[in-house]
Amino acid sequence: MTVPTLDLGPQTQVIARLAEAVTDDQLRNATPCPQYMVRNILGHLLHLSAAFRDAARKDLGATTDTPPTDSVPDIGPGWREELPKILDELAEAWRDPAAWTGMTRAGGVDLPAEIAAAVAVDELVVHGWDLARTTGRPYDPDPAALQASYGFLQASADDPSRDAIFGPIVPVPQGAPLLDRALGLSGRNPGWTP
Repeated sequence: MTVPTLDLGPQTQVIARLAEAVTDDQLRNATPCPQYMVRNILGHLLHLSAAFRDAARKDLGATTDTPPTDSVPDIGPGWREELPKILDELAEAWRDPAAWTGMTRAGGVDLPAEIAAAVAVDELVVHGWDLARTTGRPYDPDPAALQASYGFLQASADDPSRDAIFGPIVPVPQGAPLLDRALGLSGRNPGWTP
């Protein structure tokens, strides 16, 4: 079996830069996720990064067992220091070839490790756009991560249960930029503005 070689580091760095630029007065801004403010997107990024870091390490427990729908995520007072640290740990954990093999768990679901990695990349790409769009920052996701996210979303497009996870697909012209097509598959309108 060939072990995938996608490095999550470039995309986690994109997220860290976006998060660093968030001002305190932006934490209550609305986002493309109707139930989430910016602080909730940041909390979700923090929690999912810890969960998928531990999934890569096969360190199963509280972080990997909790479904993301159990509560609305939030940030604590130390989030500005904690998020970049956890993002670095996430990227480093997936650099280990063993992370990509066997089974693991994330969100309380047992799944093949390579699928867990694809979910993690997709989360980083899509929620990176959420954060950038909401805070008025330019967004240039890592091209390899964007391609992987699009592939993952495209593969799940015909799954009848996908709407419960992503929401209904938003039609986007086939000739649109890859990011817009990925966003449409994730249930987001690429033209969304705050």
